[in-house]
Amino acid sequence: MVNLMKILSEELLQQMKNCGADLIGVANLSDIHELKTGISVAVAIPRNIILSIHNGPTMEYYNEYFRINALLDKIVLSGAKFLTDKGYKAYAQTTDTVKEYGNYRTILPHKTVATRAGIGWIGKCALLVTESYGSAIRISSLVTDADLPCDNPVDISRCGDCNNCKSNCPGNAISGELWAVNKERDSFFDPIRCRKAARRLSVEKINKEITLCGKCIEVCPYTQRYISQSGV
Repeated sequence: MVNLMKILSEELLQQMKNCGADLIGVANLSDIHELKTGISVAVAIPRNIILSIHNGPTMEYYNEYFRINALLDKIVLSGAKFLTDKGYKAYAQTTDTVKEYGNYRTILPHKTVATRAGIGWIGKCALLVTESYGSAIRISSLVTDADLPCDNPVDISRCGDCNNCKSNCPGNAISGELWAVNKERDSFFDPIRCRKAARRLSVEKINKEITLCGKCIEVCPYTQRYISQSGV
């Protein structure tokens, strides 16, 4: 059975990579969700887009934001169909199905699945940070009852003493405290301040009232390393 699950997992992950996923991980969610397995996927934001937002959001960034969201929906829907065709329960957490409640929260955050799947950790800015792309990614997830082999979770921050995101945040939303598993987001990050500043910047720069800033993404050292690898 273990070998069969490994083969199933390899086929599933390959299909999702073929659909455009740059990072994929499998998470054990048995203590928090009735469908005990989560699959996290990430798509990298192109380097030229990150370079373009030095002075604030651009229309190129705005358009890429929605392009990647649509791609992520396609990827997780493809994964869910693959699993249901095999006889398993699977639910894709698409942009149409995931709803915010309260203080900009969701029932099962993509970031929770991502950290449990070993893709990355939560930065001081409350975004997911990865070794490969920094925080220059967008993420999605799906859940399933298929007993797939799981990756090792990431439970502590790797941001260390870096405070680049805090120093450059237009909304002063970042306290500078390190994340760790089970630490409440609001104890180190203020989503309301972030939202207000991002919307102000979006109106100012691209005449769009949307929560789109990107400064913390751009200044993250892991993001900068990703950009520099292109020779830019």
